[in-house]
Amino acid sequence: MASFTTTTAAAASRLLPSSSSSISRLSLSSSSSSSSSLKCLRSSPLVSHLFLRQRGGSAYVTKTRFSTKCYASDPAQLKNAREDIKELLQSKFCHPIMVRLGWHDAGTYNKDIKEWPQRGGANGSLSFDVELKHGANAGLVNALKLLQPIKDKYSGVTYADLFQLASATAIEEAGGPTIPMKYGRVDATGPEQCPEEGRLPDAGPPSPAQHLRDVFYRMGLDDKDIVALSGAHTLGRSRPERSGWGKPETKYTKDGPGAPGGQSWTAEWLKFDNSYFKDIKEKRDADLLVLPTDAALFEDPSFKVYAEKYAADQEAFFKDYAEAHAKLSNQGAKFDPAEGITLNGTPAGAAPEKFVAAKYSSNKD
Repeated sequence: MASFTTTTAAAASRLLPSSSSSISRLSLSSSSSSSSSLKCLRSSPLVSHLFLRQRGGSAYVTKTRFSTKCYASDPAQLKNAREDIKELLQSKFCHPIMVRLGWHDAGTYNKDIKEWPQRGGANGSLSFDVELKHGANAGLVNALKLLQPIKDKYSGVTYADLFQLASATAIEEAGGPTIPMKYGRVDATGPEQCPEEGRLPDAGPPSPAQHLRDVFYRMGLDDKDIVALSGAHTLGRSRPERSGWGKPETKYTKDGPGAPGGQSWTAEWLKFDNSYFKDIKEKRDADLLVLPTDAALFEDPSFKVYAEKYAADQEAFFKDYAEAHAKLSNQGAKFDPAEGITLNGTPAGAAPEKFVAAKYSSNKD
């Protein structure tokens, strides 16, 4: 069990705590069963009439004929955070970087390491500066800056859940499939629990297809998952100053939205569809990016079966993508409760206007 001093130091090393109260809050919620108990008691409407019973490291709030289990993340706060994320997406057009944030937190998983959190995966460790500075995470500081006010507002949501919630919500709000997500991920508690650098994929390795298999097989994923997940490049841009790949700007990116520039994989780079596969296959536009690992999807015989299928059938792509995204977001995570929790329904009130990506991401009037 980490001491209060150790936990406070760990919390302080997370990105951009908004105040000393943020550091204190993270310290209380990050390590011990007793801190979990405090969190549970604070959130209970029956706090003055309850007592706490510990069972197997989980906190229970008990009253006559009444018991409420405290999970890693508060379900009501998760739902509210999702609505705030939708508003953020509407105003900042940050769908691509939110997808990348969730992927990079989850994509460090190693199935051959059994211990948590050493095995990596979606555990919120990307909130620590030491991992944020890994070369593959260049630019993700901007995603954390956008999400930090939501984390401060909903302290009952773990970083691990917040990153995956933002990623899945970004896909859905950009017109993609509904992701069968579950929540309740436990956070890593200190920078010493961050994975070593080098677990994430590279865009231009000597043998692109083999490199993709080396990275994704290590996570317990297969060829279908690799190709389906690659289809998320239908969103976003590559910036040469961050990744070393792509043009400084194209006719599709010179006017933004958001900060202009970079090279996108698709013309409507804030719209989630199967155009990534169609554009790579047709090779019709030099202003659209094709990385060596993208080209490999139509060059490798096994990958090509799925790439051709997704280019021809968006419904099939959406189905396989949703399954692969959920699988990636769960790999390596430690859930409390063990089975996870789902978000059924949405907060009361009218839903905001649906984001129409095509109005913003094309160079057409």
